[in-house]
Amino acid sequence: MIYDNEMTLEMKATSKNESFARVAVAAFAAQLDPTISDISDIKTVVSEAVTNAIIHGYDEEPYRGSVTLKCGIADDTIYIEVMDKGRGIADIEEARTPLYTSAPHEERSGMGFTIMETFMDGIEVISEPGSGTIVRMKKRIVRS
Repeated sequence: MIYDNEMTLEMKATSKNESFARVAVAAFAAQLDPTISDISDIKTVVSEAVTNAIIHGYDEEPYRGSVTLKCGIADDTIYIEVMDKGRGIADIEEARTPLYTSAPHEERSGMGFTIMETFMDGIEVISEPGSGTIVRMKKRIVRS
């Protein structure tokens, strides 16, 4: 896809960078003149996706990997991609089931994908065990 504007951000897979990722995407999305609700939705899904990449992607090797965040804007839609090169997801459908978590010892709620699906207009999850995960999302920003 050809975007009107795009950005790529690569960061160390540490929870310290989750808030940075949220703010960066919110600032990038601002060019679409979103509502506060739109920005809140975008920040929430970025937080969920980046946290999943850090916690689940690099579970055995914290801080050894990176998370790549790509955003693009085409017309009135923002496209967001969060990618890690961690352990991957063995069963994507199971992982997308509400309340499922691969880290119950960390008191995770298992609602990350459900939240992403609720707040975005589209979500695609691509993963290969041992090779990492890509979460692609899009949201149309409609102004009246």
